[in-house]
Amino acid sequence: MRIAFAGTPAVAVPALRALAASDHEIVAVLTRPDAPVGRKRVLTPSPVKSAAAELGLRVLEAERLRGEVLMELEGLDLDAVAVVAYGGIAGPRALRAARAGWFNLHFSLLPQWRGAAPVQRALMAGQTRSGLTVFRIDEGMDTGPVLLQRELPLPEADAGSVLAEYAEAGAGLLVEAFDALAAGTADPQPQTGAATHAAKIDPAEARLDLGAPAASVLARYRGVSPAPGAWVEKDGKRTKLAGLTAAPAGAPVPAPGRLEPWEEAAVLGTGGGAVRVARVQPFGKPMMDASAFLRGHGPVQFDMLAAASTESAASTETEEA
Repeated sequence: MRIAFAGTPAVAVPALRALAASDHEIVAVLTRPDAPVGRKRVLTPSPVKSAAAELGLRVLEAERLRGEVLMELEGLDLDAVAVVAYGGIAGPRALRAARAGWFNLHFSLLPQWRGAAPVQRALMAGQTRSGLTVFRIDEGMDTGPVLLQRELPLPEADAGSVLAEYAEAGAGLLVEAFDALAAGTADPQPQTGAATHAAKIDPAEARLDLGAPAASVLARYRGVSPAPGAWVEKDGKRTKLAGLTAAPAGAPVPAPGRLEPWEEAAVLGTGGGAVRVARVQPFGKPMMDASAFLRGHGPVQFDMLAAASTESAASTETEEA
């Protein structure tokens, strides 16, 4: 097939490379414009733009699919468009720019977790399984008919690690879907079941409720890591925590919110059990080993959330599909 590829972040790169190595012809790569990165706000190309340059592919950059870039797409004589985390919305005119349509690789089993943060929300919900979906984009939010799905385990890892694993698995699934489209054997089916929504993670949601059970604390930590990053408060000031894992059997269980040294790391008490903490970033300071932090501070009591605010800000709406 004669296709364009639309994507921006690193998780889209495996699919771009897989399609470039397939029998399909990528005639252009659509990505978002260079963006400021780091404290010095240096304009930096997206990972997809960098990969496309390595592959010798034509690159189109656009925040929104309209105007000149839309006319360029219309002039490419496209059979289809492959989309992986592009970050923009294709309106009706853009969707008509490819004969077969636009097809998105989504990191959940739709209609579960429609939206921007499906892996993060699944982890925060404590799920142990999720998966991948390739679907045809329509004018709704991740509501189009499904070409292929694959169920996968949801590892006990942070969202960044899971997304990297799913991106590799999804690359092959996307090529499989385009092979079926080219062969005329694709059979898109409407989504069925109850839909859940995966809104982008707000930094406020990354605060850990240390009055919750250890399993809930770990689930939220995994969902918000590495970005925006889990945090707690000490005397009203934000402290970031990293490298959280289940506390091994035999580890001490401090009072909820209390961080104490243990072996080469630290343990943090919760409302039910404890978690192991590898690294701490105090307010205004760099990230450091938790053991080094405690050598300078001694055991630390973090602020607890007020009872009225312990209701999850990340609760998801459920609707009938």
